[in-house]
Amino acid sequence: MEDLMTTLKGQIIEQLNLEDVAVADIGNDDLLFGGELDLDSIDALELIVLLEKQHGVKVENPKEGKEIFKSIRTLAEFISKHQN
Repeated sequence: MEDLMTTLKGQIIEQLNLEDVAVADIGNDDLLFGGELDLDSIDALELIVLLEKQHGVKVENPKEGKEIFKSIRTLAEFISKHQN
């Protein structure tokens, strides 16, 4: 799980062009929205694309998105649970 979380951090930095952010700057439990990274709704769409392209998982129920995208840890747990 640690490897997946580290990979996710790098992918998010690249996907969202977070030039001033390093992998080490993102804690596994940091809030992605309204928290340390302060991502917005456009970033959420980019994360959905990242999950589908890089990890082959889809967010089927948009209402679950708030919990799925809460932190790196919750993203990694979602991927681990839904990846084929």
